[in-house]
Amino acid sequence: MTFTKRNSRPILRNRSAAAVALAATTALLAGCGSTDGKGSNPLSDSKASGDTVVVGSNNFAESILLADIYGEALKAKGIKVTYKPNIGSRETTYGLLKNGSVKVLPEYNGALLAYLDQKAAPKTVEATTSAIEAKLDSGLTLLKPSPAQNKDSVTLNASTAKKYHLTEKSSIADLKGIAKDLAIGASPEFQTRRQGLVGLKDVYGLEFESFKALDAGGPLTQTALKKDTVQAADIFTTDATISKEKFVVLQDPQNLFGFENVQPLVHKGALSQKGADALNAVSAKLDTKTLLDLDTQVQTENKDPLDVATAWLKSAGLD
Repeated sequence: MTFTKRNSRPILRNRSAAAVALAATTALLAGCGSTDGKGSNPLSDSKASGDTVVVGSNNFAESILLADIYGEALKAKGIKVTYKPNIGSRETTYGLLKNGSVKVLPEYNGALLAYLDQKAAPKTVEATTSAIEAKLDSGLTLLKPSPAQNKDSVTLNASTAKKYHLTEKSSIADLKGIAKDLAIGASPEFQTRRQGLVGLKDVYGLEFESFKALDAGGPLTQTALKKDTVQAADIFTTDATISKEKFVVLQDPQNLFGFENVQPLVHKGALSQKGADALNAVSAKLDTKTLLDLDTQVQTENKDPLDVATAWLKSAGLD
């Protein structure tokens, strides 16, 4: 696990890193509970314009970067912001949002829905949002989803993609006559999950030459793909190694791997309409390719995430 520091903020660089600062957040969780959610406009609370908005993040580098992006966008509109970075897992951050200790958190719609309703299987981004809202605590609300997604994928190493003339515009379906010659690597459960080999066979008709049990898109999988121990692997779509190693992520037109759009989760009454509009404007311009580039700057080039966030906001006309 690698850390850098900015103003005493530890930055975890592994999406699956263990929770940090648990003792501190345990105290914050005391008394966690739903707000009453009496049906008022969640973005029109008269107190919102004068209050400090607490922007939190989970304990992995991309979440911290996204929190900086959304937080600095609020600051650009004259809204007071403080940060609670590296809080921990969703089990912790969701409770802090409910009790108002955190006001804004960058979430991933598919993962949040799975946390709230494991049986849900929406077919569109809009249906995902609706399914979340049906299960969401009454004191919380969602803003608009971003096109940017950090989700599972079928990713090829550079030599394999070149051999078969595949690019980032190619589809998983393009492996139909090729998969039998390829080894694929992923976490052990990928072998038996629908969002894994089962679905790749049922949805895309793919049967690979072999499967290698590695880890969940982490260093084992990345190294195996780089060294051609496997030619295809499940890599998260915004993992910085994609840029570094020139891996090729294939398109998933059938949405086998679901939806993992970045989408702000907000404590009701925490934002004025001006604040909500600012965050929605960020989401509208944030796509997967952009997020991958920003992640690469932080995780590979070791740039400060706040610097990366502010530079992108300026380039996007959002400062």
